[in-house]
Amino acid sequence: MKIATVLGTRPEIIKMAPIIDEISKRGIDQIILHTGQHYDKEMSDNFFRDLEIPAPDYNIQVGSGTHGRQTGLMMKGIEEVLLEEKPDIVLVQGDTNAVLAGALVASKLHIAIGHVEAGLRSFDMTMPEEVNRRAADVCSAMYFIPTEESAINLLAEGFSRKNMFITGNTVVDACFRHLEIAKKKGFEEESLAALDIENMENILTLTMHRAENVDDKQRVTSIIEALKELSDMNIIFPIHPRTKNTLQNFGLFDELNDLDHVHIIKPVGYLDFLQLTSASTLILTDSGGLQEEAITLDVPALTLRYNTERPETVTAGGNILVGSDKEVILENARKILDDKEFADKMKNAPNPYGMGDSAKLTVDAIEDYYNRGLLDITAPEDIMGSFTRKMAQITEDITVTEFEQKENALIHMVFDGQKMVFPADDLNIKDMCVTYDARE
Repeated sequence: MKIATVLGTRPEIIKMAPIIDEISKRGIDQIILHTGQHYDKEMSDNFFRDLEIPAPDYNIQVGSGTHGRQTGLMMKGIEEVLLEEKPDIVLVQGDTNAVLAGALVASKLHIAIGHVEAGLRSFDMTMPEEVNRRAADVCSAMYFIPTEESAINLLAEGFSRKNMFITGNTVVDACFRHLEIAKKKGFEEESLAALDIENMENILTLTMHRAENVDDKQRVTSIIEALKELSDMNIIFPIHPRTKNTLQNFGLFDELNDLDHVHIIKPVGYLDFLQLTSASTLILTDSGGLQEEAITLDVPALTLRYNTERPETVTAGGNILVGSDKEVILENARKILDDKEFADKMKNAPNPYGMGDSAKLTVDAIEDYYNRGLLDITAPEDIMGSFTRKMAQITEDITVTEFEQKENALIHMVFDGQKMVFPADDLNIKDMCVTYDARE
């Protein structure tokens, strides 16, 4: 078996590192393809070496550009590699242009696609990421899903539960794995070492890069006004170059930089940032991945957004959506800082993304599919049979698998009277309502 992994951005490398490591440990043939969507020292071979995983076998060096141009160049480069390597499955992770390009190319070549972190939905089609993740799911043969809620998103869109694997999120594996590596190295960035993070109290780590925040003067001003009033915190802000330029254009950068309790530093490496995150009292962010890392590291998070494709973090109690409203930010920050019981509840929120065995579960499923011949994508040889879509209230004591065998059916959705639940094989569906396809 040969597994190809397509990577394009730093978060993809971080989250796929545990899976790449697991594949290596099992001696499975693999190739790693880097699109070069972003390039800096963090994306160089040194970054892979720091994470103790193999460097890419291919780097097609697409660089930055418009979505269409970038995706098109990626598709061309990925296609050339896949035609030469002929992998049994292509793994893509998340929702970047590299994910879209990899999924489209592999599907056209009739190569099975495994989508890691499938099923996430913000339901905001203005986000390029939402378009990418939805398109990748349409193309995929295997769905490695972080939570039951994300699985239900896929079920609601008509995907078969037979191809779904609720593995948890590899962000948990990555945090545990990489924090151990980071602590061995210590802080490599001089600006963080100089701040003496290990002995600093009340650290608030801030990240802010989304266009809907930094490109909107009213919103970003409101956020900065909230930061001014959090003067009892040590606010550490590794600032993205684009965010810095925008703040300068708005005349806000110097105003923020002059605050004694705000420490603006240049972007730091992943391992340094992971140590900073783990040492924080509070995280203020508009990032998606950091919401996951925060709840994994037991750090309360306030998210500077009005929606999230990680709603499980909010439901679990470790994350609060605050948008860009100054008063909402301050109200929730003060609760965390001044109310120990409230803060402890957020810190101890159950992690919806699993226990750190996502990589193992993912590779287990791929090996099983390969051994059963389920990764082979061929044109159908049987004439399509008809089916009827039905809904029924189940009164007998019966599991999902037993019902499907009895009725020659495939269950799509299960409602337990209060909420939708995932139709796992061994779920007893007595007194539940189900929707299903009944084969003729």
